Amino acid sequence: MSDDGLSLGWQRINGCPYDIGLALGRAGRDAVHRHLLPSPIWAEVTAPCHREAVANMAANTQHYFPAVWEELEGLADGLALPFQAVFAWNCRGDLLPHVPDGCTTLAIPGDNPLIAHNEDGLPFFSGHCFIAEVNPEQANGFMAFCYPGSIPGHTLAITRQGWVQAVNNLRLHDVVPQMPRMVLGRAALYESSIAEVIALLEQHPECGGFHFSLAERGRAEVISVEFGAGTLAKRALTAPAVHANHALFQPQGVAAQSITASSRDRQQRGEQLLAAGEQAPLAILHDQQGDGLPI
Repeated sequence: MSDDGLSLGWQRINGCPYDIGLALGRAGRDAVHRHLLPSPIWAEVTAPCHREAVANMAANTQHYFPAVWEELEGLADGLALPFQAVFAWNCRGDLLPHVPDGCTTLAIPGDNPLIAHNEDGLPFFSGHCFIAEVNPEQANGFMAFCYPGSIPGHTLAITRQGWVQAVNNLRLHDVVPQMPRMVLGRAALYESSIAEVIALLEQHPECGGFHFSLAERGRAEVISVEFGAGTLAKRALTAPAVHANHALFQPQGVAAQSITASSRDRQQRGEQLLAAGEQAPLAILHDQQGDGLPI
Protein backbone atom coordinates (compact mmCIF):
# COMPACT_ATOMS: atom_id res chain seq x y z
CA MET A 1 0.00 0.00 0.00
CA SER A 2 2.94 2.30 0.50
CA ASP A 3 6.72 2.30 0.45
CA ASP A 4 6.59 3.63 3.99
CA GLY A 5 3.79 2.56 6.28
CA LEU A 6 4.46 5.57 8.48
CA SER A 7 3.30 7.86 5.68
CA LEU A 8 -0.23 6.50 6.10
CA GLY A 9 -2.50 7.51 8.91
CA TRP A 10 -4.09 4.76 10.98
CA GLN A 11 -7.61 5.08 12.33
CA ARG A 12 -9.02 2.54 14.81
CA ILE A 13 -12.79 2.80 14.62
CA ASN A 14 -15.49 1.04 16.63
CA GLY A 15 -19.22 1.38 16.97
CA CYS A 16 -22.43 1.38 14.99
CA PRO A 17 -22.50 2.20 11.26
CA TYR A 18 -23.21 5.89 11.86
CA ASP A 19 -20.30 6.16 14.32
CA ILE A 20 -17.97 4.47 11.84
CA GLY A 21 -18.94 6.91 9.12
CA LEU A 22 -18.61 9.86 11.48
CA ALA A 23 -15.05 8.84 12.39
CA LEU A 24 -14.15 8.31 8.72
CA GLY A 25 -15.53 11.75 7.87
CA ARG A 26 -13.63 13.49 10.64
CA ALA A 27 -10.42 11.74 9.57
CA GLY A 28 -10.74 13.09 6.03
CA ARG A 29 -12.51 16.41 6.59
CA ASP A 30 -9.53 18.73 6.30
CA ALA A 31 -8.23 17.14 3.09
CA VAL A 32 -11.69 17.11 1.51
CA HIS A 33 -12.35 20.77 2.25
CA ARG A 34 -8.85 21.84 1.25
CA HIS A 35 -8.35 19.78 -1.89
CA LEU A 36 -11.51 18.04 -3.10
CA LEU A 37 -14.17 20.74 -2.86
CA PRO A 38 -12.29 23.21 -5.12
CA SER A 39 -11.55 20.51 -7.73
CA PRO A 40 -13.25 20.20 -11.13
CA ILE A 41 -14.14 16.55 -10.52
CA TRP A 42 -16.13 17.43 -7.38
CA ALA A 43 -18.09 20.00 -9.36
CA GLU A 44 -18.70 17.49 -12.14
CA VAL A 45 -19.88 14.69 -9.87
CA THR A 46 -22.19 16.91 -7.80
CA ALA A 47 -23.67 18.74 -10.80
CA PRO A 48 -27.50 19.02 -10.97
CA CYS A 49 -27.61 16.89 -14.13
CA HIS A 50 -26.95 13.79 -11.99
CA ARG A 51 -29.69 14.51 -9.44
CA GLU A 52 -32.17 11.93 -10.72
CA ALA A 53 -29.61 9.13 -10.97
CA VAL A 54 -28.26 9.94 -7.52
CA ALA A 55 -31.74 9.96 -6.00
CA ASN A 56 -32.51 6.56 -7.54
CA MET A 57 -29.27 5.04 -6.22
CA ALA A 58 -29.89 6.61 -2.82
CA ALA A 59 -33.32 5.01 -2.56
CA ASN A 60 -31.93 1.61 -3.52
CA THR A 61 -29.03 1.92 -1.09
CA GLN A 62 -31.33 2.82 1.79
CA HIS A 63 -33.63 -0.11 0.94
CA TYR A 64 -31.09 -2.88 0.34
CA PHE A 65 -28.12 -1.77 2.48
CA PRO A 66 -29.41 0.28 5.43
CA ALA A 67 -26.18 -0.15 7.40
CA VAL A 68 -24.10 1.31 4.55
CA TRP A 69 -26.66 4.12 4.28
CA GLU A 70 -26.18 4.94 7.98
CA GLU A 71 -22.42 4.90 7.51
CA LEU A 72 -22.78 7.39 4.66
CA GLU A 73 -24.94 9.60 6.86
CA GLY A 74 -22.20 9.58 9.48
CA LEU A 75 -19.58 10.23 6.81
CA ALA A 76 -21.44 13.34 5.64
CA ASP A 77 -21.77 14.66 9.19
CA GLY A 78 -18.11 13.97 9.90
CA LEU A 79 -17.15 15.84 6.74
CA ALA A 80 -19.53 18.71 7.64
CA LEU A 81 -21.04 18.52 4.14
CA PRO A 82 -24.56 17.98 2.76
CA PHE A 83 -25.51 14.32 2.55
CA GLN A 84 -26.59 14.48 -1.09
CA ALA A 85 -23.18 15.79 -2.19
CA VAL A 86 -21.28 13.18 -0.18
CA PHE A 87 -23.51 10.40 -1.47
CA ALA A 88 -22.97 11.60 -5.05
CA TRP A 89 -19.21 11.62 -4.51
CA ASN A 90 -19.44 7.98 -3.47
CA CYS A 91 -21.29 7.32 -6.75
CA ARG A 92 -18.64 8.97 -8.94
CA GLY A 93 -17.71 5.82 -10.84
CA ASP A 94 -21.37 5.15 -11.62
CA LEU A 95 -22.00 8.70 -12.86
CA LEU A 96 -18.80 9.32 -14.83
CA PRO A 97 -17.13 6.92 -17.28
CA HIS A 98 -13.78 8.68 -16.95
CA VAL A 99 -12.93 8.80 -13.24
CA PRO A 100 -9.14 9.02 -12.98
CA ASP A 101 -8.53 6.05 -10.66
CA GLY A 102 -5.75 3.86 -12.07
CA CYS A 103 -4.72 0.78 -10.06
CA THR A 104 -2.91 -2.47 -10.79
CA THR A 105 -3.45 -5.76 -8.97
CA LEU A 106 -1.15 -8.79 -8.97
CA ALA A 107 -2.66 -12.15 -8.01
CA ILE A 108 -0.53 -15.23 -7.33
CA PRO A 109 -2.58 -18.35 -6.49
CA GLY A 110 -1.10 -21.21 -4.49
CA ASP A 111 -0.99 -22.80 -1.07
CA ASN A 112 -0.52 -19.30 0.35
CA PRO A 113 -2.24 -17.10 -2.24
CA LEU A 114 -0.98 -13.56 -2.59
CA ILE A 115 -2.66 -10.34 -3.72
CA ALA A 116 -0.54 -7.21 -4.22
CA HIS A 117 -1.99 -3.88 -5.29
CA ASN A 118 -0.93 -0.43 -6.49
CA GLU A 119 -3.43 2.22 -5.39
CA ASP A 120 -3.29 5.28 -7.65
CA GLY A 121 -6.01 7.82 -6.90
CA LEU A 122 -6.36 11.58 -7.07
CA PRO A 123 -2.89 13.12 -6.64
CA PHE A 124 -4.07 15.85 -4.27
CA PHE A 125 -4.93 13.19 -1.69
CA SER A 126 -1.28 12.09 -1.49
CA GLY A 127 -0.29 12.18 2.18
CA HIS A 128 -3.90 12.28 3.37
CA CYS A 129 -4.96 8.64 2.93
CA PHE A 130 -5.15 6.26 5.85
CA ILE A 131 -5.76 2.71 6.97
CA ALA A 132 -9.05 2.22 8.77
CA GLU A 133 -9.11 -0.64 11.27
CA VAL A 134 -12.85 -1.07 11.70
CA ASN A 135 -14.56 -3.16 14.39
CA PRO A 136 -18.30 -2.71 13.94
CA GLU A 137 -20.91 -3.62 16.49
CA GLN A 138 -22.51 -6.95 15.54
CA ALA A 139 -20.70 -7.17 12.19
CA ASN A 140 -17.45 -8.41 10.68
CA GLY A 141 -14.30 -6.37 11.19
CA PHE A 142 -11.72 -5.41 8.58
CA MET A 143 -8.82 -3.16 7.68
CA ALA A 144 -8.99 -1.04 4.52
CA PHE A 145 -7.06 1.64 2.66
CA CYS A 146 -9.23 4.77 2.66
CA TYR A 147 -9.37 8.01 0.72
CA PRO A 148 -10.75 11.11 2.45
CA GLY A 149 -14.45 11.46 1.80
CA SER A 150 -15.08 7.86 0.71
CA ILE A 151 -16.41 4.76 2.41
CA PRO A 152 -14.12 1.69 2.50
CA GLY A 153 -14.43 -1.21 0.08
CA HIS A 154 -13.18 0.19 -3.22
CA THR A 155 -9.40 -0.09 -2.78
CA LEU A 156 -7.76 -2.84 -0.72
CA ALA A 157 -9.20 -4.55 2.36
CA ILE A 158 -8.35 -7.44 4.65
CA THR A 159 -11.16 -8.99 6.68
CA ARG A 160 -11.09 -10.76 10.03
CA GLN A 161 -12.94 -13.63 8.35
CA GLY A 162 -9.79 -14.44 6.39
CA TRP A 163 -10.49 -13.08 2.93
CA VAL A 164 -8.93 -10.20 0.99
CA GLN A 165 -10.43 -7.74 -1.52
CA ALA A 166 -8.49 -5.67 -4.07
CA VAL A 167 -10.40 -3.41 -6.46
CA ASN A 168 -9.75 -1.97 -9.92
CA ASN A 169 -11.78 0.71 -11.69
CA LEU A 170 -13.32 -0.36 -15.04
CA ARG A 171 -14.48 2.33 -17.47
CA LEU A 172 -17.53 0.56 -18.88
CA HIS A 173 -19.95 2.12 -21.35
CA ASP A 174 -23.76 2.00 -21.34
CA VAL A 175 -24.07 2.13 -17.56
CA VAL A 176 -27.56 2.85 -16.21
CA PRO A 177 -26.76 2.70 -12.49
CA GLN A 178 -29.22 1.37 -9.96
CA MET A 179 -26.74 0.77 -7.12
CA PRO A 180 -23.43 2.52 -6.43
CA ARG A 181 -20.49 0.22 -7.03
CA MET A 182 -18.78 1.62 -3.91
CA VAL A 183 -21.82 0.70 -1.81
CA LEU A 184 -21.48 -2.86 -3.12
CA GLY A 185 -17.78 -2.84 -2.26
CA ARG A 186 -18.56 -1.68 1.27
CA ALA A 187 -21.44 -4.12 1.70
CA ALA A 188 -19.12 -6.92 0.62
CA LEU A 189 -17.02 -6.33 3.73
CA TYR A 190 -19.97 -7.45 5.84
CA GLU A 191 -19.82 -10.90 4.25
CA SER A 192 -18.01 -13.89 5.73
CA SER A 193 -16.73 -15.58 2.56
CA ILE A 194 -15.92 -15.03 -1.10
CA ALA A 195 -18.99 -17.07 -2.06
CA GLU A 196 -21.20 -14.64 -0.16
CA VAL A 197 -19.50 -11.66 -1.80
CA ILE A 198 -20.09 -13.04 -5.30
CA ALA A 199 -23.73 -13.80 -4.48
CA LEU A 200 -24.19 -10.19 -3.35
CA LEU A 201 -22.62 -8.81 -6.54
CA GLU A 202 -24.75 -11.08 -8.71
CA GLN A 203 -27.87 -9.51 -7.22
CA HIS A 204 -26.85 -5.92 -8.06
CA PRO A 205 -24.72 -5.69 -11.23
CA GLU A 206 -26.44 -2.51 -12.49
CA CYS A 207 -23.61 -0.19 -11.48
CA GLY A 208 -20.39 1.31 -12.73
CA GLY A 209 -17.59 -1.11 -13.54
CA PHE A 210 -15.33 -2.73 -10.97
CA HIS A 211 -12.93 -5.65 -10.90
CA PHE A 212 -12.47 -7.54 -7.63
CA SER A 213 -9.55 -9.84 -6.85
CA LEU A 214 -10.67 -12.08 -3.98
CA ALA A 215 -8.46 -14.45 -2.01
CA GLU A 216 -9.49 -16.55 0.95
CA ARG A 217 -7.67 -18.43 3.67
CA GLY A 218 -7.58 -22.15 2.87
CA ARG A 219 -8.31 -21.67 -0.84
CA ALA A 220 -5.52 -21.94 -3.41
CA GLU A 221 -7.12 -20.09 -6.31
CA VAL A 222 -7.77 -16.36 -6.49
CA ILE A 223 -11.20 -15.37 -7.80
CA SER A 224 -11.30 -12.60 -10.41
CA VAL A 225 -14.68 -10.85 -10.81
CA GLU A 226 -15.59 -8.19 -13.37
CA PHE A 227 -19.00 -6.60 -12.93
CA GLY A 228 -21.05 -3.58 -13.89
CA ALA A 229 -23.38 -2.28 -16.62
CA GLY A 230 -25.81 -5.06 -15.70
CA THR A 231 -23.60 -8.13 -15.97
CA LEU A 232 -21.02 -10.09 -13.98
CA ALA A 233 -18.32 -12.53 -15.04
CA LYS A 234 -15.91 -14.45 -12.83
CA ARG A 235 -13.06 -16.87 -13.19
CA ALA A 236 -10.80 -18.80 -10.86
CA LEU A 237 -7.12 -17.99 -11.33
CA THR A 238 -4.75 -20.94 -11.03
CA ALA A 239 -1.72 -19.10 -12.43
CA PRO A 240 -0.26 -15.65 -11.66
CA ALA A 241 -2.13 -12.77 -13.29
CA VAL A 242 -2.27 -8.98 -13.34
CA HIS A 243 -5.28 -6.73 -13.79
CA ALA A 244 -5.23 -3.03 -14.65
CA ASN A 245 -8.26 -0.84 -15.43
CA HIS A 246 -10.13 -2.47 -18.27
CA ALA A 247 -12.27 -5.58 -18.56
CA LEU A 248 -10.46 -8.69 -19.77
CA PHE A 249 -13.23 -11.33 -19.89
CA GLN A 250 -16.64 -9.84 -19.09
CA PRO A 251 -18.20 -9.91 -22.59
CA GLN A 252 -20.18 -6.69 -22.31
CA GLY A 253 -17.22 -4.83 -20.83
CA VAL A 254 -14.78 -6.09 -23.44
CA ALA A 255 -17.19 -4.94 -26.16
CA ALA A 256 -17.97 -1.48 -24.74
CA GLN A 257 -15.38 0.23 -22.56
CA SER A 258 -12.72 2.91 -22.58
CA ILE A 259 -9.12 1.69 -22.33
CA THR A 260 -6.62 4.37 -21.42
CA ALA A 261 -3.03 4.24 -22.61
CA SER A 262 -1.93 3.77 -19.01
CA SER A 263 -4.22 0.80 -18.42
CA ARG A 264 -3.22 -0.84 -21.72
CA ASP A 265 0.50 -0.38 -21.05
CA ARG A 266 0.29 -1.58 -17.42
CA GLN A 267 -1.64 -4.69 -18.44
CA GLN A 268 0.76 -5.54 -21.25
CA ARG A 269 3.87 -4.91 -19.17
CA GLY A 270 2.58 -6.94 -16.22
CA GLU A 271 1.78 -9.88 -18.46
CA GLN A 272 5.20 -9.56 -20.08
CA LEU A 273 6.93 -9.69 -16.70
CA LEU A 274 4.93 -12.72 -15.59
CA ALA A 275 5.69 -14.51 -18.87
CA ALA A 276 9.39 -13.89 -18.22
CA GLY A 277 9.08 -15.58 -14.81
CA GLU A 278 8.99 -12.50 -12.59
CA GLN A 279 6.71 -12.94 -9.59
CA ALA A 280 8.19 -10.60 -6.96
CA PRO A 281 5.29 -8.26 -6.13
CA LEU A 282 7.28 -5.05 -5.72
CA ALA A 283 9.40 -5.74 -8.79
CA ILE A 284 6.20 -5.89 -10.84
CA LEU A 285 4.22 -3.11 -9.18
CA HIS A 286 7.22 -0.72 -9.14
CA ASP A 287 8.29 -1.50 -12.70
CA GLN A 288 9.25 1.44 -14.91
CA GLN A 289 11.26 -0.41 -17.56
CA GLY A 290 8.56 -1.04 -20.14
CA ASP A 291 8.24 0.80 -23.45
CA GLY A 292 4.95 2.43 -22.42
CA LEU A 293 3.63 4.11 -19.30
CA PRO A 294 4.92 2.59 -16.03
CA ILE A 295 3.06 0.17 -13.79
